[in-house]
Amino acid sequence: MNPISPARQPRRVKAAFMGFFAVAVTVIMGVFATAIYLVEASVRDRDLAERSAAAAKLFALKLDKDGNLMRAVGHAMMGNAAIGEAFRKRERGELERHGRALFETLRADHRITHLYFTGPDRVNLYRFHSPSEHGDKIDRATMLQAHSRKQAVHGLELGPLGTLTLRLVMPWRHREQNLGSIEIGEEIRHLINEVSDSLAVDLLVLVNKRYLEPQQWQRGQTLMNRQGDWLRFSSHVALAQTAAQLPAALDDRVLARLLAGKAVEIDDRGRSLHMAVVPLADAGGHHIGELAIMRDITALESTFNGTMAAVILLSLAVAGGVLGVFRVALERVERDYRRQHDLEHQLLRLNTEHQRILQLEKLSALGTMVGNIAHQLNNPLVGVVNMAQLAEREAEDPARTRELLAEIRRAGEDCRGFMRRMLDFTKVSCFERKPTDMAALIEDTVLMFRQTEERHLPVDIQLPDEPPVLNVDPILIRHALFNLLANAAQATEGNAGIAIRLEPLTDPGSGAPGWSLSVTDHGKGIAPEVMDKIFVPFFTTRSDGTGLGLPVVLHVALLHDGHVTATNRPEGGTQFAFWLPR
Repeated sequence: MNPISPARQPRRVKAAFMGFFAVAVTVIMGVFATAIYLVEASVRDRDLAERSAAAAKLFALKLDKDGNLMRAVGHAMMGNAAIGEAFRKRERGELERHGRALFETLRADHRITHLYFTGPDRVNLYRFHSPSEHGDKIDRATMLQAHSRKQAVHGLELGPLGTLTLRLVMPWRHREQNLGSIEIGEEIRHLINEVSDSLAVDLLVLVNKRYLEPQQWQRGQTLMNRQGDWLRFSSHVALAQTAAQLPAALDDRVLARLLAGKAVEIDDRGRSLHMAVVPLADAGGHHIGELAIMRDITALESTFNGTMAAVILLSLAVAGGVLGVFRVALERVERDYRRQHDLEHQLLRLNTEHQRILQLEKLSALGTMVGNIAHQLNNPLVGVVNMAQLAEREAEDPARTRELLAEIRRAGEDCRGFMRRMLDFTKVSCFERKPTDMAALIEDTVLMFRQTEERHLPVDIQLPDEPPVLNVDPILIRHALFNLLANAAQATEGNAGIAIRLEPLTDPGSGAPGWSLSVTDHGKGIAPEVMDKIFVPFFTTRSDGTGLGLPVVLHVALLHDGHVTATNRPEGGTQFAFWLPR
């Protein structure tokens, strides 16, 4: 066998490797360009999804804001003695005389387009925007809900003429007499304009045709001087839009993809539009149509295409340089192979160690979660044990035993309620409000605290003359108050007392009326460097703490649209104030 020439062998290896490397670089560049495009498309889709969610949320917030504004208008009208007397006597002329100026002001300044006075039998007495039409029975969802619930109800409703209106219906009672109801409405066109301006997108309201009659819709378009196109889509019709005109490429095929939940990109007269839809429901909960979001991404695409071209050209230049360098460096491959092999083994060991650390972190997170559950359940369970021992000692006193058993049962129900919430702690859907006597809730919580606190610190409860009944989740509020009491007991030195105070307080930030439930201790206060971290989950200054007590309190406050503040008092100690809206 002839020996291989050491001079020629490297040239053959170089040729083989250079060809392979050129193909590999080409493939890598193709994959790189494709990956960048897919990532960019994914980013655009995610951004559109976020904007769509923001548009839906902002639209709902503006509906609630205008609903509250109309509620205030309704209360103002109910406070007008002349209007109230005319409504009570069913005098349509007097209603017109006393209410016309107010309605015109509301229409000019606040875009109120509808104002009804309707009797308790839901038969219309007077329409300010259409005085000649009256005597018909109103069976809209908002009217039926307000009539059955006997409280104000607002929501979107689709009119027979193709108008989508925000309506508020308020029952009107005067000296125990049911006068009927007042209904206020406004079209939503200005609402979508406000959302469009806030989020820099165009909006389009599409309503399913099965909720409209073509002749009635066309009549509505004529009355409102609008140019609608009933035949543009087979299943939907556009009722309102912020763009001057709809994109020509937006047809049934594109609409079908949007209704299937997909984001769609279309061209419109040289512009690139990215579109998505969110469902639109009326006051009765019916899915009546879609709110389409259109975002102009022309500038983004132009920037992206220019960047891609520059990256590809730069990559080609780099690849050429790399090929030249690779030809020179190929002789060193064999020498470097062993070193690379050793490095791979080291990386393998590092990867194994990394996996072990990840497993330890998972176990640590599991332990933290278990500690959280134990932290929340330990306090009421200690109370159960203590009260069970008291019940054993006072078995001969049936009344006292029944009292203790009732407390044990309440604590058990709290534990059961807490475990049910722990299954889905971060979901607001598990949040259950109900009218709650705050004085009774505070006294029950303090009684439980006294059963579990070993030093039996005195607790001073300061309540208003008429304690409020708030619409809250009593189990979560009781847990939050118990956590604050437990923290106050741990911070209090000696046998100094703890003060609980419930008082009306206007939120200084929003100006909203509400109630402040504060717990004050007589400890050393909170260090300034620690104050900003006390509500951070898992942060604690105690060796036996979990760092979850105050985050739980903050979470409960946020669920109730409230907040929690911590303040060091000049005379010593800390005050935690739990603010709840009225």
